[in-house]
Amino acid sequence: MSFGETGARITENAFPTGSPDQRFERVVEYAPNAMILIGTDGTMEMVNAQTEIIFGYARSELLGQPIEMLVPERFRAGHPNLRGSYTNHPNPRPMGAGRDLYALRKDGSEFPVEIGLNPISDGENMQILAAISDISERKHREEQIARSLREKETLLSEVHHRVKNNLQIIHSLLDMQTSSVIDIQAREALIDSCNRVRSMAQIHQSLYQSEDIAKVNFADFCESLISSLLATFNVDITRVRVESDLADVQLAIDQAVPCGLIANELITNALKHGFPDGAEGQIEVSTKMIDADVVELRVSDNGRGMPDNFKLGTTDGLGLQLIELLVDQIGGDIDVLTDQDTTFVITFRIGS
Repeated sequence: MSFGETGARITENAFPTGSPDQRFERVVEYAPNAMILIGTDGTMEMVNAQTEIIFGYARSELLGQPIEMLVPERFRAGHPNLRGSYTNHPNPRPMGAGRDLYALRKDGSEFPVEIGLNPISDGENMQILAAISDISERKHREEQIARSLREKETLLSEVHHRVKNNLQIIHSLLDMQTSSVIDIQAREALIDSCNRVRSMAQIHQSLYQSEDIAKVNFADFCESLISSLLATFNVDITRVRVESDLADVQLAIDQAVPCGLIANELITNALKHGFPDGAEGQIEVSTKMIDADVVELRVSDNGRGMPDNFKLGTTDGLGLQLIELLVDQIGGDIDVLTDQDTTFVITFRIGS
């Protein structure tokens, strides 16, 4: 079965009208992809019009030639073995799944292709029908998209880096100002502001160092935050122990910043007010997923506890007011448990 060697069309009387052979060859001839029928010896026995267009050969130049003439030189030596392997285990499938495939035009240029293979048997001989698609335009679009994404990732990473640096400058300026302030209450306010700025800077540092610059590993951030706060308040870790149990929680920047500030305020409050006059105790910080997309942040201490008349929403403390505002910003809920230890429990939905 083959087309004539000089024309792209099939003559009307080549087969009885409507015969299976005629219908098959019409389907192949006018297919939108290059279609090549390969014999058991690896030669091309049939090609369609699209094959001539894609590869730049006349039909007469292809028929009877080895299929390897359309394979780039660097792949040509191993191609007969691959073809033989397919002949031994024939089944309809894409060729080279997961690999980039290339074909060779008459002018010597290479182009990316997708190839589908189908075995055709007449009972005695087995032929291979290869459907070949030129995917040059698609590859070009994919490369453009990939390049654009890389550029945007580089820009976003640089933005996070610049923001982090600017926040660190602000932190340094506040820290310098703290040393010159005599009033104890004003100095504490400046120290708290320094810690809040540093908390935001640490989040941007996490983003800048992360492979995924759209997400923050909140566990890593919390560990870094705890270390910073212990150093800031010069905590004797043999007197006040900080235990952490942090699940792998990934947060986007719009939730990571307020969550980081919430953690900063809760740990700061426990360190500043929970263990006065040399008291000993423990602070526990934990995060976990309580549902597929619901996070629980828990900060607990066994210090002196909250005042007897404590109630959320009625305190004048800036830290607790800030916590309530930030929890509302992330669409979360806050509970305060004071039965034994003082425990703040914040739950929120990722991406809400």
